[in-house]
Amino acid sequence: MTRRLFILFALAAGLVAVCALTWTLAWKSGIDTLRHAAAVRGDRTTAALRSTLERYESLPFIVGEHPLVQDVLVDPKPEWIDAANRYLEDVNRHARATTTYIIQADGMCIAASNWRDKDSFVGVSYRFRPYFIDAVKGGVGRFFGIGTISHDPGYYVSQPVRRGGKIVGVAVVKLNLEWFPGADSGEPLLVTDDHGVIFLSSVPAWKYHTMRPLPADVVASIDRTRQYARQIIEPLPAHVERVLQDDADIVRIGGGVVGSIGGGIGAPRYIETRRALGVPDWNLVTMSPVRPVVVATRSATIVTGFAWVSLCLLGFYWRQRRQRVKEVMQSRAMLQKAYAMLNERVAERTADLSQANEQLQREVQERARAEAELRAAQDELIQASKLAALGQMAAGITHELNQPLAALRSFSDNTRVFLERGQYAAAHENLEAIGSLTERMGKIVNQLKLFVGRARPRSLRSPVASALRQALALLGKRLAGVSVSLTLTDYTAGTAGMANTVGAPLAVPFDPLGEYPGLVAQCDDLRLEQVLINLIGNALDAAADAASPRIAIDIEAQAATIAIRVRDNGPGIPEDVMPRLFEPFFTTKEMGQGLGLGLAISSSIARDCGGSLVAHNEPDGGACFVLTLRRAQVSAARVAATDV
Repeated sequence: MTRRLFILFALAAGLVAVCALTWTLAWKSGIDTLRHAAAVRGDRTTAALRSTLERYESLPFIVGEHPLVQDVLVDPKPEWIDAANRYLEDVNRHARATTTYIIQADGMCIAASNWRDKDSFVGVSYRFRPYFIDAVKGGVGRFFGIGTISHDPGYYVSQPVRRGGKIVGVAVVKLNLEWFPGADSGEPLLVTDDHGVIFLSSVPAWKYHTMRPLPADVVASIDRTRQYARQIIEPLPAHVERVLQDDADIVRIGGGVVGSIGGGIGAPRYIETRRALGVPDWNLVTMSPVRPVVVATRSATIVTGFAWVSLCLLGFYWRQRRQRVKEVMQSRAMLQKAYAMLNERVAERTADLSQANEQLQREVQERARAEAELRAAQDELIQASKLAALGQMAAGITHELNQPLAALRSFSDNTRVFLERGQYAAAHENLEAIGSLTERMGKIVNQLKLFVGRARPRSLRSPVASALRQALALLGKRLAGVSVSLTLTDYTAGTAGMANTVGAPLAVPFDPLGEYPGLVAQCDDLRLEQVLINLIGNALDAAADAASPRIAIDIEAQAATIAIRVRDNGPGIPEDVMPRLFEPFFTTKEMGQGLGLGLAISSSIARDCGGSLVAHNEPDGGACFVLTLRRAQVSAARVAATDV
């Protein structure tokens, strides 16, 4: 009997110890989890609030740099004031701020974005506001307060306005922060200013209170600057119950039995976590309720108690089961017999595995023989691929020489006519063109090296105007009767450059762009001419059957790229042809009119130069090919030399 009482006492003591340990660990884990969640929530809210404030930090400076703002602060003419009001209204609307206004050096608001409203800031003196005083002294003013005119709270950012090195006024932007923290009100979240006054809170009753009592001089400063208008600043009924690490406390806020310090003993408990925003000197305070931790800790302790009781019952069950050990011993003989039968089956299975291993070795030998035959077949395919590539390259060179040869024939015929007529100057120009084409043909033949080694073209520079002029000159005869329009848009210049249109007949040489020095692409000039000739030639073929054939060449120059668009008013590209458009030897032309290599070579050239070539159909009909190349950086000295 005594032994049983001792066991019961020991089990009860163990239950108390386990429950106490569980309570301690669960409480610590719950508090740590709650603090971590509060930290994550605080970081997210801090980042959102800081991002909003930083986005508008430079807006007053930008407003103050405008000449109109500086002029109206120096000389407040009525027409300038009206223009300033409209300018501030437009800036405020685009910036999505609450109010934007400018103040003269004497503290009087002279123009504001809300000049149309009844509670306009125009004509109101703000010389007592700290943000005006800081800006007049040359600094950046940051201030949160309730408006003296609109009575709406807001955050004010101010910058001094300088004219000739002298401060002539102040530019101010007011932001409404009442959105904070509207979407996340599950747990109290608040922001305090540098005095400790709560001006943003998810609990409206806590707004314009303090976490701690304020000194008398601070209260006087708040009243003097009318920061919170007629609001009575009082401390919350809070009591610090326990001080934690890392700027965190457990506090009680609200009613209940009133304690000696002000917080109710029966009031809800929160983990107060503080986080500084930096600039401005605000603090974000998260209030996480402790009640869920208490409930979870109590539940964990109860579960642990039940688990301890269950273990005790399991021990009792285990003791009862020991009595059945004898029955287990009787079954051991049967188990040994089954073990012997298992050994026999293992031996049979081992024999089967040996046979399977031999079969696998034979399959490995057959696979090795098949791999040897496959390598031999691959060697034959490589040899065949080399022959095919050689034929393709020869066909490509032939295709590229056809157009210069046609141009040579045209120039030579014209030269013979000019000589018969005695026009020696024109004949001399044609002979020079023939010499240039001969040199071009030599370069085309030398391009065979560039198709094999593609590293060199990446560092070359080609003026787009010159390449386009040369391509149009070579296609001059085919351009007769075709309306050609050229549009240049240089976004780096701030405006949409020029737009030139040339109708039939086309005068050659065609010089729509002039010597545009900044329009230089990272590509070999000859290869760029090849691509332009192919694209313009294909556009002419596509528009040949149109009633009024037209092609358009649009050049869009960005800071890093140059896009050349060649459009026509032909029938467009069929959907079944689009996937195979850039395949070598694929063409929709009749036999003898093309080898199907022009677009394949053009696409290869674009990739070699670090660009791209794509095609699509226009919504109003016709096809459009877009050649995109990297734009070469041209120094100011080189541009000046070109202009001279």
